[in-house]
Amino acid sequence: MFRNALCARERARQGVSHIFASANAAASGSVSSVGQGSDQKRTLMMTMMNRSFSNVSASTSANTASASGTAARETVTNAASKSNNYRGFAGAATAAGAVLAFASVAEQDEAEHGLHLPQYEWPHAGLFSSYDHASIRRGHMVYQQVCAACHSLNQICYRNLVDVAYTENEVKLMAEEIEVVDGPDDQGEKFERPGKLSDRLPAPYANEEGARYANNGAYPPDLSLITKARHDGVNYVFALLLGYREPPAGIEIREGLHYNPYFPGGAIAMPKMLVDGGVEYDDGTIATETQMAKDVTTFLAWAAEPEHDDRKLMGAKWMFAMALLTVTAVYQKRYIWSQLKSRRLIVDAVR
Repeated sequence: MFRNALCARERARQGVSHIFASANAAASGSVSSVGQGSDQKRTLMMTMMNRSFSNVSASTSANTASASGTAARETVTNAASKSNNYRGFAGAATAAGAVLAFASVAEQDEAEHGLHLPQYEWPHAGLFSSYDHASIRRGHMVYQQVCAACHSLNQICYRNLVDVAYTENEVKLMAEEIEVVDGPDDQGEKFERPGKLSDRLPAPYANEEGARYANNGAYPPDLSLITKARHDGVNYVFALLLGYREPPAGIEIREGLHYNPYFPGGAIAMPKMLVDGGVEYDDGTIATETQMAKDVTTFLAWAAEPEHDDRKLMGAKWMFAMALLTVTAVYQKRYIWSQLKSRRLIVDAVR
């Protein structure tokens, strides 16, 4: 911009010098031809020179202003272009930062809450579906032989198993195998007696302190409501039981813990408990690891919601009754209003 202005000013100076030279030559010629000239001619010549100089100055100012305006427009255009580039770069950087932040939050959430759970089609998940009671029976066997060594089931009594997984006689024989501390008796002493249907399933430890001492400080939770206490509990329990694996490269698990990506934090104190053939089913089903995980998960789902089947059956009955009531109400409404709608009123204005 300043280089163009300087060039225009230099050209203007050269033009002025040329005009002065021409004017001097003309004046000299005029003076010599007129014999030292007259004052009027000199005055006219000076007026012409002043006008020429004014025109040259005006054109120089115009050229300078034009060059300045052009340079200013170029500067503004370049600044706008750079601003747009910076704005686009800032937008891209913001989007990239948002993506990285979201990925970081997702990784932190995965590390805190565990790996995303796979979804399975459970037989009791339908609107009118019920539990697989054969699976509940097998799941109770898995709980008794594998899980009951560490986990309690305090909300379930023996009588809850009657007509769900076992007959009444089977449950009575099962309850009589345990000894329950009862009392006091007539002498005010505690005594032991065989279990009854009203007794709860026995807990493996007397209190939380004993449970932690036996498990290196870890407290095995009660499983009565485990599928309700965890997000997507049925899929969580199933995935957790089958999720044990070697830790990936870069992840170290301290001694006494085991790697399971579905457990929050990835390190769980409970070792892998299910192995193929670990339980012998009384119905002849092959006790694979996946089969046992499915059965015990179904059993724990029933333990958390034993009224599941009755609730759905009652809901189906109510829906059927409400459908009949709706049909009856619609028919009654149409029957009553049909007499009113079919009437014909005649007005005899003369009488």
